[in-house]
Amino acid sequence: MTAMSKAAPCPAVLVAAPASGQGKTTVTAALARLHARQGRRVRVFKCGPDFLDPFWHTLATGAPVHQLDLWMTGEADCRARLALAAREADLIIVEGVMGLYDGQPSAADLARHFSLPVLAVIDASAMAGTFGALAHGLQHYQPGLRWAGVLANRVGSARHAGMLQQGLREPQHWLGAVQRNPALVLPERHLGLVAATELGDAQQRLDAAADALADTPLGRLTLDELRQRWSVDFPAPEVVAPPPALLKGKTVAVASDAAFCFIYAANIDCLQRLGARVVFFSPLADQALPACDAVWLPGGYPELHAARLGANLGLRDSLRAHVAAHKPLWAECGGMMALFERLTDGAGLTHELWGLLPGTVALQKRLAALGPQSLQIGDGQLRGHTFHHSTCDTPLQPRLRTTRPAQTAAAGEGEAVYQQGSIAASYFHAWFPSDPALVGRLFSEGLPLPRESAA
Repeated sequence: MTAMSKAAPCPAVLVAAPASGQGKTTVTAALARLHARQGRRVRVFKCGPDFLDPFWHTLATGAPVHQLDLWMTGEADCRARLALAAREADLIIVEGVMGLYDGQPSAADLARHFSLPVLAVIDASAMAGTFGALAHGLQHYQPGLRWAGVLANRVGSARHAGMLQQGLREPQHWLGAVQRNPALVLPERHLGLVAATELGDAQQRLDAAADALADTPLGRLTLDELRQRWSVDFPAPEVVAPPPALLKGKTVAVASDAAFCFIYAANIDCLQRLGARVVFFSPLADQALPACDAVWLPGGYPELHAARLGANLGLRDSLRAHVAAHKPLWAECGGMMALFERLTDGAGLTHELWGLLPGTVALQKRLAALGPQSLQIGDGQLRGHTFHHSTCDTPLQPRLRTTRPAQTAAAGEGEAVYQQGSIAASYFHAWFPSDPALVGRLFSEGLPLPRESAA
């Protein structure tokens, strides 16, 4: 491997918060939209394995959004994506995950690693002087962070904003206040934000949020001021040889609609870099698979569309014919749920589904699993995560299980990986670029599950 050209400077900021639910996704998307409306090239990244927030950031910028995670995607992948963005963009915005210091690695770790200035968004709706203490603690809890400033969110009045500003030890870090407004709150459901693609007024919501941000010191920063305050030198990554074209001449059909929407943009890129022709289909609308050599059923919300999915007998039969022809089918989380015989939704209603796997799935009120996971197969390892509210009851025995990273304190087993014929299915969401060669085998030969590795 050889080094590329010199480092590229670009203004960049990581938008963080003391906890989830403070409004950092809205602020990130609003800031991106505000600058994109002015003709600036904005690239947004999401810290951590999130599928839903990127829908809003893509709508704000018109550009693809990739994940940055020092464990799941890896330092080299993060460095390469940031360096490429710095050569193309006028501004880079990274949305953090959970609270600034939550997780191993955390958003703060990412900010330190790449010298990203941190903008703290704090829901100040129920505080006054404590706002300053919280801002000071976020900045100084761990050493080595560049600090961009603090934005007060959901503020009650101009007088309230003044009290918050007075509480800061370092007044130059005040970047303004956004008034409390229900119209600026992005809607949520059990797995996170509602995807922007599902709302007819999503663009209007973003523009309203951008308008609110425009009337703050943060929103009034010019591009020259951003370059002076937030400039980051992104070193050029090493040139890495492309993966072997293991899928050359192969067509991979990917389910993509409101029921199956948890798709990393980088996963599609990975399949294409492996030589695959990627085609999309809708299990909600299409009666048959497109002509293909392999199928990927990603995660999503089959529980919200169970009746319609179960009624699509044409697609069910097409999937059965695909498996009968011994063609690979990889199903993740929601994709796996749809393959079982029945699904009981959050309202307690039971729906017949496709029945390609024996067993049933039931939605739970509480989160059933959450956290980073990896899948080891021979000398290959896919990294990813798990996040689901359902459990499955099946006579199938797991052929493999994922494992949790050593630095996490989570107890219990990893996710089961089931195999029946050419179907491989799990609650595990894989980050394909973590092992392109293994992905190539997955979609050309099926998941290799040697019996000596069986659970």
